[in-house]
Amino acid sequence: MNTMSKNTKVAIIGLGNIGEAIAVNLTKGNYPVIVAARDFEKAKSLSGKLGNLADAREIADAIKEADVVIPAIYFDKIKEFLQIYSNELQSKIIVDVSNPIAPDGNGGFKKIIDENDSAGKILSELIPSNSKLVKAFGTLGAGSLLNEAFSEPSRKVLFYASDSTNSNTIIEELIASSGFDAFHVGGIDQSIQIEVFGDLHEFGKLGKTVTLNEMKNKAVQS
Repeated sequence: MNTMSKNTKVAIIGLGNIGEAIAVNLTKGNYPVIVAARDFEKAKSLSGKLGNLADAREIADAIKEADVVIPAIYFDKIKEFLQIYSNELQSKIIVDVSNPIAPDGNGGFKKIIDENDSAGKILSELIPSNSKLVKAFGTLGAGSLLNEAFSEPSRKVLFYASDSTNSNTIIEELIASSGFDAFHVGGIDQSIQIEVFGDLHEFGKLGKTVTLNEMKNKAVQS
């Protein structure tokens, strides 16, 4: 699959702040989504709020029906998710939005994996061999993900990393449908740049949302 249309089915699994923001943005961009959560009533409730473009499913059914699966769940839960649904995840594009962090006890957050490691790299080794992992949608906090979508006059950037170039068109169209410009930072080994504390994360060195022109100017200056 190297092209995308609205026949490409997208399932968002987990409807916390990030998952709900992605669902809201995609439907606002007139893109249909399947929503699922451990609490099916929560999925049904969100589907009702979003209207005809959102369908609620049980998790296994949502994955089976989708071409692109976005598990919007905590990093420490994704390994279990990949094991439980390994059969359903065969041949899917899996979009990792997670950040490997936890509260540090002092009002902030700490990284819960090795300083030089990334969630994207770790999870890419755990997915089914015929599936593809893309790192995307986790480079902004939930507030910015909602509030900065479809910004005018210039859209803000959502960064993504992927090893499979066959996935890039699909991910870039998803990002565009959700109200942002896509910026490919490289392979999954570059995920560390776009996770929390990374050079290109809102809660890292970048420290803010940026437009595509701002990123291009930054690249030229550096």
